[in-house]
Amino acid sequence: MNKGSLDHVIFNNESVLGWKERFEIAVRTARGLAYLHSGCQHKIIHCDVKPENILLHEENLHQNLQVKISDFGISKLLTPEQSNLLTTLRGTRGYLAPEWLTSSGISEKSDVFSYGMVLLEIVRGRRNFSVQTCAPLSGTELKRLYFPLLALEMHVQKRYMELVDPRLNGRAESEEVERLVQVALCCVQMEPRQRPTMSNVVGMLEGNLPVEQPRIESLNFLLIYGGRYASVLTTSTDGCNEQNEYIMAYHQSSNDC
Repeated sequence: MNKGSLDHVIFNNESVLGWKERFEIAVRTARGLAYLHSGCQHKIIHCDVKPENILLHEENLHQNLQVKISDFGISKLLTPEQSNLLTTLRGTRGYLAPEWLTSSGISEKSDVFSYGMVLLEIVRGRRNFSVQTCAPLSGTELKRLYFPLLALEMHVQKRYMELVDPRLNGRAESEEVERLVQVALCCVQMEPRQRPTMSNVVGMLEGNLPVEQPRIESLNFLLIYGGRYASVLTTSTDGCNEQNEYIMAYHQSSNDC
């Protein structure tokens, strides 16, 4: 894959990926996940959807980007008789669906959550959370540092273009930006049953299905969850305990909600 992984492309300070390519990557990644979830005899739950596991290849300038989902080392199979399964915590912090941190079991909707987080990073061109301080964060600072919170606020205010990677200087299709942000927020809703299937995500992105409106009440957990997540990242000094702190932070946010 001659262009490397998605993280090297969208988080690269030396060159800026255009909007057309970003939208194409979003759609093709969604198609790949939809195939894993509904195109095989058994559902395949990837369990670690993140930019590092999305590989890009371009034969020449006149061909569309090829997008491949990689690293199935921790993937799980879901039989037709299973709606979810219990497994040990796996995946990458920042892309983990809430159900990973409880005993409720995971399903293909856990991949949907991770995809939604990736989608927000494609729009903005940076990590959803970047630790820039070890000091306690105010609400305003948290929104600036934890991008899903800013995306939720801008969605409520219908100010979608303000979410686009500033390096693009506004060179993005406003209708596509709105569509991507709305779909991303649908994907990161707290309850798995409220998230769309990846097949429906493809339909919405390609314009073959109306875009679902995310339920704000199902996203309010981000206000506390993001804060707890940030507090773990900015205060944790023991890497061995960081994962346990993250789990505890989630349970605290659930209780507060």
